[in-house]
Amino acid sequence: MKVICSSEESLYRSEAVRWREKMKFMEPLGDVVVVLPCSMKKPYSNSKSHQKFKRGTKGYQELILTSPFGICPREMENTYPIQSYDVSVSGNWAYEEKKLAGELLNSYVKDKNVIANVSGGYEEVCKDYLDDCIYTAVDGKPTSPDSIYNLRTELKKYKKVNPREKQLNELRSIAIYQFGKGGEEFIDDEVKAKGRYHRRIFSNNKQIALLNKDIGLYSLNLEGGEKLIELGLKIIEIDFDLKTNTIFAPGVSKAAQDIIPKDEVVVSRNGEIVGVGKAILTGKEMENATNGVAVRIRNRKK
Repeated sequence: MKVICSSEESLYRSEAVRWREKMKFMEPLGDVVVVLPCSMKKPYSNSKSHQKFKRGTKGYQELILTSPFGICPREMENTYPIQSYDVSVSGNWAYEEKKLAGELLNSYVKDKNVIANVSGGYEEVCKDYLDDCIYTAVDGKPTSPDSIYNLRTELKKYKKVNPREKQLNELRSIAIYQFGKGGEEFIDDEVKAKGRYHRRIFSNNKQIALLNKDIGLYSLNLEGGEKLIELGLKIIEIDFDLKTNTIFAPGVSKAAQDIIPKDEVVVSRNGEIVGVGKAILTGKEMENATNGVAVRIRNRKK
């Protein structure tokens, strides 16, 4: 589903605000962060410009500057809504766009070295909000051969990130975005991802989730729900014997307040998992509503 961002007011769309809040929890890998401009085509890697960038940045942490979402670490580019928003890319940024993106950029890179292959408004953001940064774009053209050469030359000064470490960081970043702070613990050091497109996520030889690459989010298995209960995340509590795949709001005794519609949630009774599914209401609505469907169950214990 396309997220249309056609004006500066799009900065305050709930999807954009929520994305920026979650980006505050993200951590870059390695010793250097490569800052790049966004593209009209999504995910960014499908664009000609980012295919050129990736040939020079393989093995390094990439960060895309964009409005109205602010920033997007490369490992998050397939995650909804960043993988499907629609906005014109003019290169001209309003003050509020620069401020929101710049503050996130500064918070994300912290004390890391930064190489920025950007121009126009993207470069202005970097210059306004970063104390120290190497710029590689020549004549305002980040995709030119000279710019890519400069980028590669600068990156040779730094060690590449281990592929396994990069994979774990991607899986953990998605978990943080989807389940909240602490979600990184959903992915342990021994996790394995299997599959060419959609990826089945295994922990201790048990599948805990499916990573749906169409939306870049996890669908939980019962084993994954058990891990969320251990972490205290996205939990809905009921006090009755679950015998159907629908939970109505009056049957919810307690729900995590950060739950929003379409969230993956785990349903428990007396501290034990009874099912996993998708939220229809917010956590607050589940606790207060006197009618309506609260959760659609995908898998339940029988």
